[in-house]
Amino acid sequence: MAGALPVPGAVFFDMDDTIFDHALTSRDALGRLRKEVPLFRRRSLAEFAREYSRLLEAIHPSVVAGLKSADEARWQRFQELARFCGGEVGDAEAARLSRMYRAHYLSLRRPVPGAREMLARLHGRTVVGIVTNNEVAEQRAKLAYLGVAAFVDLLVVSEEVGVGKPDPLIFETALERAGARAEETVMIGDSWANDVIGARNVGIGAVWFNRFGADPPEPLRIPEVRSFRAPRRTEEILFREARRARKPRR
Repeated sequence: MAGALPVPGAVFFDMDDTIFDHALTSRDALGRLRKEVPLFRRRSLAEFAREYSRLLEAIHPSVVAGLKSADEARWQRFQELARFCGGEVGDAEAARLSRMYRAHYLSLRRPVPGAREMLARLHGRTVVGIVTNNEVAEQRAKLAYLGVAAFVDLLVVSEEVGVGKPDPLIFETALERAGARAEETVMIGDSWANDVIGARNVGIGAVWFNRFGADPPEPLRIPEVRSFRAPRRTEEILFREARRARKPRR
């Protein structure tokens, strides 16, 4: 049982699509936007949402690197989405579409099912941290909106650190603030590259939050969790991986 396992010095969570349900919030917001903008209905919702996700992955690193503001990145995404649908929009129209989408997105925000209960279960027993790539104000607002801020001991955001995951510095910053050693810490997140490989590269145990049942991109033996609906089982996986991180890797 999990209770018989040593409690980690710290448990780090990713934010988006681990604690905060970005994927389904975004899809629903895009669905509402399509109903309001005829151009976007030239593509199916599945195609539209898939292209938006691709553009987000392609453009967001420039925000993390400080090369673009979040607003500029959003405007660019909607210009590219318009082209994807066979149209063209200027800067002003892209900004308007971005604001429409943003309003829907904010109204539809929700946690990943079971995430609030998982954080509450761990709080007070270990240091609970969020390590995330985004803007500080954006991520703090999510914690407050979701009602989980009281369960989180530290929030480490790429904007304030100056680098994003998987850069070692952001994990090292989180460890320093947590007062924990890498070998007694575990990270859980949905991004294989950012959360799993990034954490392992600094000696932190890693658990893949594989919510949508994707195939692992590499043949590594990484424990995975597909949902927080079984909190005791998730805790056991996290605690076991933290203990395993103390052993030399082969």
